[in-house]
Order: sequence, then C-alpha cells, then structure tokens
Amino acid sequence: MKFTDGNWLTLPGIKPAYPAEAYDARQDGTTLELYAPTRPVRHRGDTLEGPLLTVRLSSPLPGVIRVRVTHFEGTPDAGPAFHLCGTDAPVDIHIDDALASLTSGPLRAEVTRFPWSLRFFHGDEPLTRSAGRGIGYIRRDDGQTFLHEGLTLDVGELVYGLGERFTAFVKNGQSVDIWNRDGGTGSDQAYKNVPFYLTSKGYGVFVNDPGAVSFEVASERVSRVQFSVPGESLEYLVIAGPTPAEVLERYTRLTGRPALPPAWSFGLWLSTSFTTDYDEATVTSFLEGMRERELPLSVFHFDCFWMKAFQWCDFQWDPAVFPDPEGMLARLHGRGLRVSVWINPYIAQKSPLFAEAAREGYLLRREGGGVWQGDLWQPGMGIVDFTNPAARAWFAAHIQRLARQGVDAIKTDFGERIPHEGVTWHDGSDPARMHNYYPQLYNETVFRALNTERPGEATLFARSATAGGQQFPVHWGGDCDSTFESMAESLRGGLSLGLSGFGFWSHDIGGFEGNPPPALYKRWVAFGLLSSHSRLHANHTYRVPWTVDEESVEVLRHFTRLKLSLMPYLYAQALTAHRQGLPMMRAMVLAFPHDPTCAALDRQYLLGDALLVAPVFREDGRVQVYLPEGTWTPLLGGETVTGPCWRTETHGVLGLPLYVRPGTLLATGTELERPEYDYGNQPLLTLYALADGGVARAVIPTLDGGEDFTVEVRREGRILHVTRSGAARPFRLRVAGQDAIHEVSADTATVPLGT
Repeated sequence: MKFTDGNWLTLPGIKPAYPAEAYDARQDGTTLELYAPTRPVRHRGDTLEGPLLTVRLSSPLPGVIRVRVTHFEGTPDAGPAFHLCGTDAPVDIHIDDALASLTSGPLRAEVTRFPWSLRFFHGDEPLTRSAGRGIGYIRRDDGQTFLHEGLTLDVGELVYGLGERFTAFVKNGQSVDIWNRDGGTGSDQAYKNVPFYLTSKGYGVFVNDPGAVSFEVASERVSRVQFSVPGESLEYLVIAGPTPAEVLERYTRLTGRPALPPAWSFGLWLSTSFTTDYDEATVTSFLEGMRERELPLSVFHFDCFWMKAFQWCDFQWDPAVFPDPEGMLARLHGRGLRVSVWINPYIAQKSPLFAEAAREGYLLRREGGGVWQGDLWQPGMGIVDFTNPAARAWFAAHIQRLARQGVDAIKTDFGERIPHEGVTWHDGSDPARMHNYYPQLYNETVFRALNTERPGEATLFARSATAGGQQFPVHWGGDCDSTFESMAESLRGGLSLGLSGFGFWSHDIGGFEGNPPPALYKRWVAFGLLSSHSRLHANHTYRVPWTVDEESVEVLRHFTRLKLSLMPYLYAQALTAHRQGLPMMRAMVLAFPHDPTCAALDRQYLLGDALLVAPVFREDGRVQVYLPEGTWTPLLGGETVTGPCWRTETHGVLGLPLYVRPGTLLATGTELERPEYDYGNQPLLTLYALADGGVARAVIPTLDGGEDFTVEVRREGRILHVTRSGAARPFRLRVAGQDAIHEVSADTATVPLGT
C-alpha cells in the first residue's frame, strides 16, 4: 500500500505522522522502551497532544531483534497470532543522552535519540536502517489507521521470499499484498503468502502479523522495503545472517522447523486426476499398466470424486463407485503402495455432516447469526471453524477414521477463500487476520490427526499456507497450465517458497490445466522427479505416460529409478531440511550468496547441497546453465566442466544439465523399486573433484530420521584417508572418472587416488 505521492507529497486523504526523536528511553528487564513524539519537543507545550509512538526493542532468540511500534495500546488484540518458538534471549542494553542500543548475539539495533533514527548492525557492519519517515503512523480521512516501516536497501541489494510467488524471483520493484488467494500460478496472487523476506546483504525481516501486510519492495521508495499493516500496532523482527542459510536457520528456529516426511513419500505419486472417471477397476488398470511397464510407484492418490458429488466433504467413499473401500485399500497396500485422498475444509449443504456441524457450532457463522454459506465451489457449503476446539476434534476424528481404514496421506486442498467481512469466529478472532491464518489451523489439525494414527509418518499435500506452515509438509504449487512457461513459473514459486522457510515442495507433473504435448510431458517428468516430491496429476486428463506416447514411459522409468537410486543422498538432505530449515530445492543464491551471477537465477537450482539441476524449458532440448567456480561433473555422463561459466547445452529426453558439485561425496543405493530401503546396505559413495587438502563427508540416514553411519574422506596428494563413524557397516567407494570400486569395511582406510 502506497501513502506518498512522489518524494515530497502524500496521497489525498492521508495524514502521516513520523517519529521526530526518542524523547524518553528506559530499560524494562530485557526490553528497550522508547517514547517517540511525532514532532520535536522544543518546550513543554510540545508535549501536548499526539501522536506519541511507543517503540519497544527485545529479542526472542540470539541474533533476532523484535521491534514493536504502538500508537493506541488500549486496542484489544483479538488474534490470531503466529506462534513463535523463542522467549527472551540474553541482551545487552545501553542508554545515554545521544544513543540507545540493544544487542542480541551478533545483531545490534541502535537508536539515535535526536533526530530519530533506528539502525541495525551485524557486528560493525551496517545492515539496514529506519530513518527519515521510515516508521509512520497514518490516519486516513475515512478513519482507518495504519502503521508502516521502511527499511533501507543498499546499492545493488536484492530481496527474495514473501512466500510462494510466481512473479519475478527477485522482488525489487514489486508491490506484494500478503493475502492468500486461489489464483493459479500465472498471476501475482499466491496460495502461500509469508510476510518474511531476506536480502542479498545477509539478513531477513519477518513481519509478525497474520493479517493483510502490504509490502512495497523498492516500489514506493526505490531504496527501501516498506511494509504496512492496518491498525494501531506493528511488529517486525530483524534476523541476522550473515549468509541466507543462517537467516533461514534462525527464521525456522523462530517459526518452526519442517517435520521430516517419511521416506516413502519421496517416491512417485500417481493421481486419478480431478474430473476424470475412475473406479477401482480404472485404478487397477493404471497400476497394472505401471507394473507391466516396470514403472516404480509409491503412492496412489484419489482426488475429489472418491466422495459423492455435491457432498464434499463427508469423508465417505462413494458406495456406488467404491463399494468395498477397506478391501480396496488393503489390496492397494498389498501392492506395496501408500494411499492418499483429497479433502477440503468445507462441508457442502448436501453432505450428511452439514446439519450436525451447523447444529453443534462447527461452522463459521455470520455476524447476525446463522451459518455462513456460499455456492462457489460446493453448493451451499459452510466453512469448518477450526478456532472451535470441538470442531477441530470432530474434523480430526474423521481423518483418524480414514487412517484406520488404510489412508496414509491427505491432500489438504483449498483454505484460501476464507471470508473476512461479516463473519464471526468461535474464539472471537479478527476475521481479517484469520483469512491468512486459517490454513495453519486446517493443516495442523489434519497433520496431527494423521500423526496420532501413523506416528512419525504424517504426510500432507497442502496448497495454502502462511508463516509457520512449513511444519506440516508437503506443499505443492497449485494449479498450473500445461505449458513450458507455466513449468518455469512453478519453479519460481517453489524457489521463493524455499527462501521463505519451507523445506519440501512439489508440483503437478505435466501441468494441471490442459493436455501436455509429449515434449512438455517428458521435460516436466525430469523436473518433477528431481524435485523433493513427485506427483503426476491433472484436471481433465489422466497422467499415466502411455496415454502420451511410448517414449514417455521410458522417460518416466529412467528418472523414477534415478531418484530411487539417489535416496541415501536425498533422505540425508531431508534430514538437513528438518534440522536446519534449509529447503531441499535451493535457489542458487542460497548456495552461492557471494557469486553475483547466482543472484537472479530462477531456472536452475541445487537439489540438496550437491546436485545442480537445470530443467529444460524448450521443445528442442536446448538449455542454458550457469556453473559456479570449481570442477563440475555431469551425473548422467559427459566431460567435467570448470566454472565459473555459462553453457548452452542440448539434451535428449533422457538427459538435462545435472551436475555434481565439486568436493562432493555422493551416496547412492541399488534399490530401484521403492524409496524406503536400507540405505546403509553397502551404499556406493562416489567422490567428485575433491581438491588436495579438502574434506568431503556423506551421512547415511536411517528411515526413522537418524544417522546410520558417516563417512569422511580427506585428500592428501594422491592418497585418500577414509574414516567411518557410527554403525560398523561396509560400503563401496569410488572416485568419479575411475572404474575401480574399493570395498571398505574398516573404520579407517587409505585409498590411492589413481591417475
């Protein structure tokens, strides 16, 4: 939201007030409290009338500083509020006549008493500042009030994040409204809005408000990020780096780490698709087709019409189509498959559950009484009120019943179309703030219900989210078109979401809307199987490969088996996402923050910390890829390449630029049928371009999220010194480019590097 008209004027109907000085500063425990009049106090008469802003600085975690700006403090806070994991970190507070400061870990906030200025430092390095009409209290002629902050951007500083956004990857120049919408992947709307950004200078900013936060990212003041909220208070947190990875580690420590998805979820998912016709016979024909063609499959997904039309949700299998759901689920499990089903948080009027939910107060209500209802999507539907503990327990009981039937995962669709005017929530929450927060309650309810029945294996496929939603994976990118352009915009959204704290992400292979031509389908298969999670799904058409052409069968088999062979490495990277908050699909700027060429790259990424992936977005197979400094080795065969350099390559449908980072010890397995297997059963560890004096390390994970054993390789000249810790299990070691495979069973060994 913009308030100014150019550099000097304000927009009509706007009355701004800005801090002039820190008239009073005091310490209250671990809080630095400042009182900032909005005009200079030259004499006692200037202390009359207002506004007077109260600014409080504190720290929930080391390296994180909270800033809370308040005008009227008597305004009740109806909620909801983000749950932050920190409490009060140790701080150092200093106050004198000229300056007041608060230091937390490496981060320092410093306030100049007169004239008002708020600056942030990492050690002695300036990060950003609020000065000259940065903080502002705005009153409009219609009586509505806002608070805003404007933090400066340095020359060349770039901004990333703000959720799963399909617009330009670098957010400079964009106006971004944090407001969840069902807008597909081809607009500036987003399913997953997160009021958090990080910058190329090595810090992040989280606006602690689940409501309608408006960002002007170098778009109103071109050297600032301005963010504003309606009301009488604004709270934001500055998060130290200095690297983007360290910012994300602190941010996810604050808002919650991603749960660790079960290993089976990393295999290939196949959906019935949305409006296609299907019953058990159709499903069985798909599964037989996959088996006959030797296409490994891990999860089968039933989309909306597993329930009877007009009755979503009633959580009951349509008896006319699925007369024996328990038997069918058992038969699917007998094939070694897991099963996922679709739900939404709405109860249609025709659902047998509607009357019960309305009677018991489980549905969102209108201000004047009665259930809020709408016809958009399901006729007469109501919205489950997850602020009501009884409604949450009721909804969770249906999920648990499905889990006991044999359902393993839940696709939690929708959650964005939540009315924010003329409605009343059970707990009295502010409807405008609940609009974005609703999917947090929805996804948490379903995730915890699944976890009750399947401890440690709860898995979602969620579309909507906000800050903290990363705790309940997996998320997918929503409704994309069957075009190369939409494939690229999906990747942009996923990379932005990864820079917003989300560890695991997927998308509809082949696109949701439309029937992908063979060239697109095959290229999207490669991209999809080199994503954290991989699902074939569509709207009106099936996504089994033989409906495209026979070559698509070969492509799907090739990349599915590739992913399964990489599971020892991939699941170790999933552990990193779970423990440190780093996404599995990492934007290049996250991995190489000091390489200016990586700053805006959005058509390639690192899968984990060692595999560089550049999907092909053209029918002719031509693709440009950038390789940072070092010797990069193509995983699928070919000559090594020394970076930094740009390359233009042309690949057949069984290839794409897939390079191994120099200094990598890559663990692979031999299981090519399923993703969950014993990764420590004689894995192959391949060493790639380790420099003399360098050290490479590989963790072999266990299926329960532990570490089986760790191997470290240190190079000294032509000798490799190998050390194993943890379980005493044998493994195989080879050096990329050499044929010899060394069997290692001892805890220490030396291996000649060869020629």
